[in-house]
Amino acid sequence: MDLGEGLRQAMARLQRATIIDAKTIREFNKDLQKALLSSDVEVKLVFNFTKEIEDKALRSRPPEGVAPRDYITNLVYDGLVELMGKTYVPELKPKRILLMGLYGSGKTTAAAKLAKYYQDRGLSALLICCDVTRPAAYEQLETLAKQANVAFFGIKGEKDAAKVVREALRAHKDRKVVICDTSGRNALNSELIAELKAVAEGFDPDEKVLVISADTGQVAGKQALEFDRAVKLSGVIVTKMDGSGKGGGALSAANTAHASIMYIGTGERLGNIEPYDSGKFIGRLLGMPDITSLVETVQQAIHDAGVKEEDLQVEELNFETFYTQLKTMGKMGSLKGMLGMMGAPDVPKDTLEQNEGKLQRYKVIIGSMTPEERRNERLMHDPDRILRVARGSGTSEKDVHQLLSDFNKMKKMFNMLKNDRGFIKKFSKFMK
Repeated sequence: MDLGEGLRQAMARLQRATIIDAKTIREFNKDLQKALLSSDVEVKLVFNFTKEIEDKALRSRPPEGVAPRDYITNLVYDGLVELMGKTYVPELKPKRILLMGLYGSGKTTAAAKLAKYYQDRGLSALLICCDVTRPAAYEQLETLAKQANVAFFGIKGEKDAAKVVREALRAHKDRKVVICDTSGRNALNSELIAELKAVAEGFDPDEKVLVISADTGQVAGKQALEFDRAVKLSGVIVTKMDGSGKGGGALSAANTAHASIMYIGTGERLGNIEPYDSGKFIGRLLGMPDITSLVETVQQAIHDAGVKEEDLQVEELNFETFYTQLKTMGKMGSLKGMLGMMGAPDVPKDTLEQNEGKLQRYKVIIGSMTPEERRNERLMHDPDRILRVARGSGTSEKDVHQLLSDFNKMKKMFNMLKNDRGFIKKFSKFMK
């Protein structure tokens, strides 16, 4: 069970309680402790945090008109925001960023994600490969730079990282954001410290950022302290937040070590990085809708898919317009992540995997249709066409029939909502 699931279960039990008395609050606190400890949050932090929640819940009264359950939920929200660290707002201006970290932290991928983040916001980016020890580091960063559509510089076979930096800065003077990906080690040793200092001297970075994997848990704090003593950190990027049950431990540990959390990695795609917003992060853990992030994710997906916004304004639903929607959804990340932003994070894993597989299958099937079939779904009632499309997409006739059935239901729903003026009016107000 991850931290978010544990916290949501504790909250759900609190909401179901018929009476909010001292016993209920203490039982709720035990649930909180269990959720935080299982996510590898440091023991002393957990007990200090839960004691404060218990004291406030027992000794203070909710404001007038606020239910005790909602008051306690708000206490937990505010306390967790403080525990996990401050919000970071990046300055969108020219800068040099030195990235460092140990093996397995996801540093090279984080470098490409960061470069894409700035370039998508109008600042031309350059990735420099200064990892001169790991085999294939050059090829990996070069490939990621192409995928992110940013500039790349490296000298294959060169062992002097400081020389690579000097040549890169000479060759790419026009780039606004320059990110240097350095070598990693199994541990911070004198050799790595000497190399980082030599690179920093030639690079003169505006920001020195440590990349830490969420699955390190409490060790994140120790790593941050060691690197800070060696090279004086500007902050931390925590990667693999989507797949680690120890994410809460890593964030709280980094915060306790006074290392500012700058970004978190939320998935495998290059667009899955975001400035750390403690309020949004805790809100998602507690199952609160995050409409702002959802809208930002949709806009980024539209950009990455190369789809014009007017193409998404559907007047008529056919396989062509549905295919456009599927392509855009494919750029938005996992279905679990999208549902989490919508305040529904606890859909069973099996259900999510089945639906993600179904959407991917539908995209392949529609891709095997002719332009005429995409525009006129009635043509797909022909058994010969169904057989041809199934063979062309590597699926079965049953899969194609399932698509036709689901599409027919969607079209009925689409037409019903399209003609419901009351619904459109209410939805427009909500979006404003």
